[in-house]
Amino acid sequence: MRKLWTIMLMAALTACSTGGEVLPTAAVPAGAAPGDPKDVVTGLSVPWAIAFLPGGDALVTERDSARLLRVTPAGQARELGTIEGVTPDGEGGLMGVAVKGEQIFLYYTAEQDNRIVRYRHAGDGLTDRRLIVEGIPKGGIHNGGRLAFGPDGFLYATTGEIGDRSLAQQRDSLGGKILRMTADGAPAPGNPFGTLVYSYGHRNVQGLAWDTAGRLYASEFGANTYDEVNLIKPGANYGWPEVEGRGDDQRYVNPILTWSTGEASPSGMAYAAGSLWVGALRGARLWQVPLGDDGSAGRPVAHYTDRYGRIRAVTTTPDGALWVGTSNQDGRGSPRNGDDRIMTVTPS
Repeated sequence: MRKLWTIMLMAALTACSTGGEVLPTAAVPAGAAPGDPKDVVTGLSVPWAIAFLPGGDALVTERDSARLLRVTPAGQARELGTIEGVTPDGEGGLMGVAVKGEQIFLYYTAEQDNRIVRYRHAGDGLTDRRLIVEGIPKGGIHNGGRLAFGPDGFLYATTGEIGDRSLAQQRDSLGGKILRMTADGAPAPGNPFGTLVYSYGHRNVQGLAWDTAGRLYASEFGANTYDEVNLIKPGANYGWPEVEGRGDDQRYVNPILTWSTGEASPSGMAYAAGSLWVGALRGARLWQVPLGDDGSAGRPVAHYTDRYGRIRAVTTTPDGALWVGTSNQDGRGSPRNGDDRIMTVTPS
């Protein structure tokens, strides 16, 4: 009995780590857990990303159908269009969406590459299509795909190394990177290498979020051992494929948090109420990662484990709540009645 208890304790202790300290998954403090999610809209097909328009409605991408939807807070959904040139393939398709005024930015997989396109949103339609970035490596896996505007006003995009590990360390490749650009797709002023590349050494980043101090965080898929949350610095090398998880090598930046891959496979991420909120695909839960004043990660808390299946999209609403989207129709999940769905969660 004592031996069994020791094994169980060691398993708990190695499940999650923040920085150099190995920590167990936290229990939910009394009164601190968010309430039960409420459905906003159901019957979707692999909702990949959510971004809010100035008036409070949301834009939602569907990866495999290439549809862009407009969803009201009351759950009314209508199609704005099927995006031209999208070639869904494996983990690729219509992915990230970002909004800046009347401009809509979309990240998608085309026939030969991944691309970023800009539209003008007018009424219930999209006009003035302009391709702003092309040549991002495309593969059946690890296409990245997240788009978000930072507090500096520039557009950030995440890319994957498409299973070709060497791309992550090649600074002249757009694969395995976080990119930073103007609204026209040009390298943003102050980028560390004078190119679109902002940071490198990434395997497959699908989540970006900024805290109230303006610090940028990214969630990243590991291979077989560790998933990561990283605090992103311009020009920094995050180690893939030389390091998975923490390496304590001065050439590479350590993650501020790691999980076992079975607990996470982290995708979308948002910041609210002093924490990062990270959707877990394989882990089938919503992770809460409290942040310290210095940007360090506290002990993570798991919410809704196995209740809603694979979680991919996580976005902060204009009023500080979260919209959370499932991904059970993506070929790797087990669809439930009403899937896929977007739910609203009140963060604690």
